[in-house]
Amino acid sequence: MSSPRVAFLGLGIMGTNMARRLVDAGCALTVYNRNRAKSAAIAGARVAATPREAAAGAEFVICMVADDVASRAMWLGADGALAGTAHGAVLADCSTLTVAWVNELAAVASAHDCDFLDAPVTGSKVQSAAGELNFLVGGSAEALAKLRPVLAPMSKSVMHLGPTGSGALIKLINNFVCGVQVAALAEALAWIERSGIERAQALAVLTEGAPGSPLVKVLSARMTAADYTPNFLLKLMAKDLDYALMEGRAAGHAPATAAAALGLFRGAIAAGHGDQDMSAVIEPLRKNSPG
Repeated sequence: MSSPRVAFLGLGIMGTNMARRLVDAGCALTVYNRNRAKSAAIAGARVAATPREAAAGAEFVICMVADDVASRAMWLGADGALAGTAHGAVLADCSTLTVAWVNELAAVASAHDCDFLDAPVTGSKVQSAAGELNFLVGGSAEALAKLRPVLAPMSKSVMHLGPTGSGALIKLINNFVCGVQVAALAEALAWIERSGIERAQALAVLTEGAPGSPLVKVLSARMTAADYTPNFLLKLMAKDLDYALMEGRAAGHAPATAAAALGLFRGAIAAGHGDQDMSAVIEPLRKNSPG
């Protein structure tokens, strides 16, 4: 790849690895993060003081933050990226966001004569470090064609799902299914542990049988080891389930299983596990077990 000028906004667990992949691929990268120390840790990137400064002169601007509020702060306002973005730039938000905010942001980007894509990802810490994320993209095919070379160092696949908001909606549906699986696994494992059945054998039935999705296999190991080093923050799964419920209600469909799973995740946050890996959702269930 040649050296496109790229601005990257947001250097959390995912964003840090994504930015490093872009530097390694030869991009002329400028980064911004509220915690400047995280920006300084991206060797080979220029550090900006504001999103506006990061976006100035960039051909591509990519954002990866926690939620709608953080995304809005990155893009809008006097110091937001859109205030510094050149006409004709391609903008992509890879965060997990509501469709309403994505549509609003796309309209503002269009008013600035910029192309906007919602491009959330599946995969977590390991996949972002390896450049094996799956991008779920909404927006124009022409804008995506321009962005593809920039996505390539970070991606295993890039799927164009349709018009603006399509990527955001499918990502929320994807994470709704994941959140329900995690909650069900946590309840099942807590049940196994209080039953007196040999845990390893019981888990083998689940992980090697029909329920044994890749997610169940990975998280059952984390739950068994009680290793909650963050790969995907528990509080972010709660946020995603909340957003999925909002979108479902707007479409006249509120998935009951999402609401049930969200209750377990909120309970885990109240118990102090919000900044741990989402597999920590099991801990309040263990503490509530008799005996």
